[in-house]
Amino acid sequence: MIRLENIWKSFRVDGHTYTVVRGASAVFPDGKSVALLGRNGSGKSTMLKLIAGTMKPDHGRVVATGTVSWPVGFAGSFHREMTAAQNVRFIARAYGVDSDELIEFTRDFANLGKYFDLPIRTYSSGMRSRLAFGCSMGIRFDTYLVDEVTSVGDKDFKDKARELFYDRMRNSGAVVISHSRRMIRDLCDAGAVLDRGEIVYYDDVEEAIAHHEWVIANRPRFEATS
Repeated sequence: MIRLENIWKSFRVDGHTYTVVRGASAVFPDGKSVALLGRNGSGKSTMLKLIAGTMKPDHGRVVATGTVSWPVGFAGSFHREMTAAQNVRFIARAYGVDSDELIEFTRDFANLGKYFDLPIRTYSSGMRSRLAFGCSMGIRFDTYLVDEVTSVGDKDFKDKARELFYDRMRNSGAVVISHSRRMIRDLCDAGAVLDRGEIVYYDDVEEAIAHHEWVIANRPRFEATS
């Protein structure tokens, strides 16, 4: 279960305050795969980071039961001077899982060849994304946080990533950001719409999609200033 309690989040840019989340409150039940919907720039990725705990709200709090992943596919936390193997070993220790097993799984899945034992700074963005996805999926979480994860890599990798992610969803919940209606409908049984800094949760993903499409068609773009 993930509970958002009166969450506020603002950013200061060029002397202006931009408030992207305004008193958002919602409960995502255990075992649900929730589509997080909203127009571009509505704050979906910010909300995912708040749920993950990698970003702190200005006010309010996020309460989670069970284990929650970092945003799947996010490669920003890798140490550039360490190899993939060294980074994965560090992550395994931080999450209390077997480091050799996680390294073996990630090496096989990411399919980086000799680069797996080279520093991250030598990687392309696609290689970093493949590594991040493999490492994320190698750890069993109660809730996965997903931001367009299956958009990385070539077609073969996308197909492999999608198949693995669907397998994980048989025993876990998720909060999913995706522009693909097909992926949303395949993965999610509930939805939440983030609009003008506020969030509305729906037990039926089709109701959430309908609300989101109404927002796109009827609301002018919202400038998130305080």
